Amino acid sequence: MLRELQTFMAVARHGTFAGAGAQIGLTQSAVSAQMQRLEAHLGVALFDRTGRSATLNKAGRRTLELAGELIALYARLAEPEGEDGRGGSLSVGAIASAHAALLPEAIGAFRRMLPAWRIRLVPGVSLNLLASVDAGEMDMAVIIRPPFSLPAELQWRTLAAEPFVLLAPAAKKGADWRELIESEPFIRYDRRSFGGRQVDTFLTKRRIAVRDSIEVDELPGIAQLVARDLGVALVPVSDGIGAWPRGAVALDLGDATFHREIGLVERARRVRADEPDAAARLAGCIVEAARHGAAKAPVKRARGRNAARGIA
Repeated sequence: MLRELQTFMAVARHGTFAGAGAQIGLTQSAVSAQMQRLEAHLGVALFDRTGRSATLNKAGRRTLELAGELIALYARLAEPEGEDGRGGSLSVGAIASAHAALLPEAIGAFRRMLPAWRIRLVPGVSLNLLASVDAGEMDMAVIIRPPFSLPAELQWRTLAAEPFVLLAPAAKKGADWRELIESEPFIRYDRRSFGGRQVDTFLTKRRIAVRDSIEVDELPGIAQLVARDLGVALVPVSDGIGAWPRGAVALDLGDATFHREIGLVERARRVRADEPDAAARLAGCIVEAARHGAAKAPVKRARGRNAARGIA
């Protein structure tokens, strides 16, 4: 029933069988069949079905509270113990920029504290990583803050606030950012990502009409396109992305600046008194690495503003 429980959690998260199926790669009928099997196995109805929506009833809410714990406990059966009986494994998801800048330092510090523990790093986009943490499939993830409220079972810790800039070809250095964004071809940060949705919201609120030309969900790739004079783009300044390529310059948005919030999302887990809380220690290492990076960021950004190729 583990697969059915995971699907059940997706339905609870998205509110419809169709929405859950689109997220986890199943058809609506397959999701419906799994929910029927789960309800038959438990002997209770879990949803109040109204039209296309599937709202949890009292039994469904109680099942949801326990489902994540059951899945997490099952995952721990495969965790090997170290020689001292205190080892195991942790699964950590992260967006691409965190893999490059944040996690190496954090994992190094964690391994010095608990060398018997193994770390499994899982790359991905924020929405999928959030769903995996919510389903108990991984212990934590570094993601972009979603534009909706997190489930009560999840905890959020902000790690960084990355300002957006307008990235433009170097020949446009010194131009007005708003004039450029309205006149040049626009390379869009993929709207399926949380960061891309922020860009879309910014443009809508500011009533800025752009000439869409390319849509990409990889920030270094966007920077390379801009450097080749194919358009302009709204992108965040992030240590994980590094310096802009030669041929691109970052223009400050001034009072219009908005930020991409990066944070650590975790699912609360119960720990025995006789075992080290490895997940909490790893989370602490990630938070400390983010603080260390934030302390260095002003120097890097100031250095970058004086550089010919823009903000580093």
